[in-house]
Amino acid sequence: MLVDEPMLDTVLRGLVLAGAALLWVTTLIRLNGLRSLSKMSNFDFVMTIALGSLVASAWVATAWTDFVQALAAMAALFAVQWTMNQLRFQWPRFQTVVQNRPVVLVRDGEFQQDAMNETRVTRSDLFEKLRAANVSDLSNVRAVILETTGDVSVVKGDALDPALLEGVDRPPLERREGKG
Repeated sequence: MLVDEPMLDTVLRGLVLAGAALLWVTTLIRLNGLRSLSKMSNFDFVMTIALGSLVASAWVATAWTDFVQALAAMAALFAVQWTMNQLRFQWPRFQTVVQNRPVVLVRDGEFQQDAMNETRVTRSDLFEKLRAANVSDLSNVRAVILETTGDVSVVKGDALDPALLEGVDRPPLERREGKG
């Protein structure tokens, strides 16, 4: 591909293709924005994994056509992500098709068992997250939310601003009573 000596070609190809692939990804991220590698939605998470696979494919390409195909696939991935984000902004209902909603697992210190069952999160999972958030008293926990990325947010304090629960699936009782 680069030189006739096989071992030297392998080393040079690894260096050149890795550098070129990383420059290409950096360019695409600059064009598409920092969200490209965020974990803000299911699609963003899948994008990150797929991008890693494509970069690896580019690094180990043994033919220029394979290398260019990997670069083209990376560009296509960024184009699809950009398009998905545009659709989410233009039609907010589209977001419900491509992204899970965050779910309240604990509200005002009380475990929401139905939500925990639905999301397959156990009490021990939540205790681990609560300890990591330096919670020493459940009564100080306003909400524990399973985010769309799979991350868990712990909200502590005396009160919870209802705006923080915008777009979050809340326990059935709260929805019926219209609570924040």
